[in-house]
Amino acid sequence: MIPSLARRTGQALITALLASVVVWGLLPLAPGDPAVRYLQARHVSAPTEEQLARARADLGLDRPLPEQYVRWLGGVVRGDLGQSTRLNLPVTRVIAERAPATLRLTLATVLLALVVSLPLALAGAAAPGRWPDAAGRYIALLGAALPSFVAGLLLIEFVIVRLGAGSVVSDGSWSQVWLPAAALALYPIARWSRLLRGGLLEGLRSEHVTVAAARGTSRARALVVHALPNASVPFVTVLAMTVGFLLGGAAVVENVFSWPGLGREIVLAVTARDLPVVQGFALVMSLAWVTISLLADVATALIDPRLREGSGR
Repeated sequence: MIPSLARRTGQALITALLASVVVWGLLPLAPGDPAVRYLQARHVSAPTEEQLARARADLGLDRPLPEQYVRWLGGVVRGDLGQSTRLNLPVTRVIAERAPATLRLTLATVLLALVVSLPLALAGAAAPGRWPDAAGRYIALLGAALPSFVAGLLLIEFVIVRLGAGSVVSDGSWSQVWLPAAALALYPIARWSRLLRGGLLEGLRSEHVTVAAARGTSRARALVVHALPNASVPFVTVLAMTVGFLLGGAAVVENVFSWPGLGREIVLAVTARDLPVVQGFALVMSLAWVTISLLADVATALIDPRLREGSGR
């Protein structure tokens, strides 16, 4: 297990380094002069050539590109992601202030999706082709077909406006997280429930489950004890991908509910051409994806010993 973990960690570090190169390229490849944006953020509307030259020297833009990257990477290691041109605040502070709300929304979405998708999958696998399975299939189709922002607008209309429950402007607290989480959870529910159902049915057809059933094991016990661990291996990978998507791709729902998270902030940053915030957000999300993927690899290797054996060959 240790050589496998070391190999996967090395691959993750290489991926993170390559991602940092791509993210760093957002700034020099972006249209316009970064020095001009830097001075405009400090209320210098018509900078002189002397001011531009001084700003380029301060930002290190007068140095070769490889040296600029190494300098930027050194700042990243120290926790310096630059300065927001829109808010005139350190990017690390902007991300740190918005990240808890996004993490709270992601956790609530995953919990809701698990609470709904797991029973749907178990019911569908326990009675394939019967009404619980059909109900789960229709729910999955609805979740896959209904965009999350449309679900969010419907929830605002019927729950907040008509029923008077909740608030249109969210404060990022646990008490207000469940409506946007419900809008985001529809697609994971649809995907997870069908994936788990297929894995459970495949597990029920395996040889060891057939032997256990011949010895008198009930179908419910066979589902939970024998089939569910086998189905959890691909599910962990899909779960990790979903978490990464929720961390970086919940911007639309966050804007619908005025949720004070990273998604809403990145939309404002893109609108205002606040490239340091966009760059910092892209870097943080890239590192989050790499970390989540590494954790998913480790988790699947712990669940299925065959993956550990295969990784050593």
